[in-house]
Amino acid sequence: MSPRIVDPDARRAEILAAAVRVFARKGFAASRIEDIAAEAGIAKGSVYLAFDSREAVLRAAFDDFADNSLAGLRATVAQDGPALQRLATLIRTTCAMLTSAPDLSRIMIDLWGVGRGDDVAMPLDMAAVYRGYRAAIEQLLTAAEHEGDIRPGSAAARSMVIVGAIEGCLLQWLAEPGLPIAGLDGTIIDICLNGLRPAERA
Repeated sequence: MSPRIVDPDARRAEILAAAVRVFARKGFAASRIEDIAAEAGIAKGSVYLAFDSREAVLRAAFDDFADNSLAGLRATVAQDGPALQRLATLIRTTCAMLTSAPDLSRIMIDLWGVGRGDDVAMPLDMAAVYRGYRAAIEQLLTAAEHEGDIRPGSAAARSMVIVGAIEGCLLQWLAEPGLPIAGLDGTIIDICLNGLRPAERA
C-alpha cells in the first residue's frame, strides 16, 4: 500500500487550528508540542516536520492573525462610499471576526502578554497590529472630517478611543461570556462615531 500523501499546507493549517485551541484552553506557557499533536490527532513528529518549536507555532499563529486582520483593514478602507460609513463597516467586521472565534480571541490576548514578556526569545509585534488598526481608522476619520461628517479633532486620539472601545468590550466578554455581546458593534458605532457628528447631525 502506498503511503498517504499529506498536503503540507493542509497539515500546517490543521496544526495551527489545534494550537489555537490548546493555547486558548491552557495558555501558551503551559502548552507543549505534545498537547498540540494530541489535539490535532497526529504524531508529535508530524508537528516538528512543520514547525521546529512551540515558539514557531506561536509565531505562525500570530502572523496568520496579523496578516488576515490587516488585509481586512485595507479592503475596508479601499471600498467606495462615505468614510464614516466605511469606518462603521470596519467596526462591525472587526467585532464579528473577534467574537465569532473566541478561541482565537483568547490566544491573541495571551500572545499580547507573551510578546511583552522576557521568557520568550522572539518578539510578537502586537504593537504593529494596533498601529495598523489605528492608521486605518485615522485615515477614515480624516476623510470623514474633510467630508464634513464629523467635527474637527485629533484623528490620532479618536482612533485610540475606538480601538480601546472594541478591545475593552472584547476583554470583558472573554472574562464574562454571559455578557450581551450581540449587537454591541452598533453601540460602539453610536457612541464613538455618531458622537463625533456635527451638533446639527448628531
